[in-house]
Amino acid sequence: MIIMTVEPIREKAKIKQLYQYLNGSDPKYALIFKFGINTGLRISDIIPIKVNDIFNEKWQFREYLILNEKKTAKEKKIKLNETLRKCLDNYVKTQHLALEDYLFQSQKGGYLGRIQIYRVLKEAATVMGIENFGTHSLRKTWGYWTYKISKYNVGLIMDTFNHSSPSITLRYIGINQDQKDELYSIVQL
Repeated sequence: MIIMTVEPIREKAKIKQLYQYLNGSDPKYALIFKFGINTGLRISDIIPIKVNDIFNEKWQFREYLILNEKKTAKEKKIKLNETLRKCLDNYVKTQHLALEDYLFQSQKGGYLGRIQIYRVLKEAATVMGIENFGTHSLRKTWGYWTYKISKYNVGLIMDTFNHSSPSITLRYIGINQDQKDELYSIVQL
């Protein structure tokens, strides 16, 4: 039995295309995607976020998004970047959300479910020709690009992901696979 491992999105053009595709069909899923690739949070930590977790009573951004991770029960403080803030501001205004609303509301009330989000994102990724994609690809994509842009600061990413060793983090964000792929292209006998 082959177990498919989800991978990060390694091409910035594919990230942009997937976001645009999602935004064209449903801005809610586009924002979930943008949120995941800009914070590295698990989908289970993204979906229950409320508008007032991000904005204060004066509709100004809070300095940090503070939440308790479902999996680890550890507190997480995230300073939202400008790209994500612009998307959030636009989304909250166009969706006419109130402070007490869930950011990612379900039509049935409450917030969207993980399986529904997986279905929509997976279908969009397939249409865009992105293989080995799942909701965890968002977290892995954040880790992958943070690793590259931070000039390979694996320690900081390891700490952010609560991993116990650098090797776990490198395998998780797909760096080991990149290095193996490189090896296979070096030797051509």
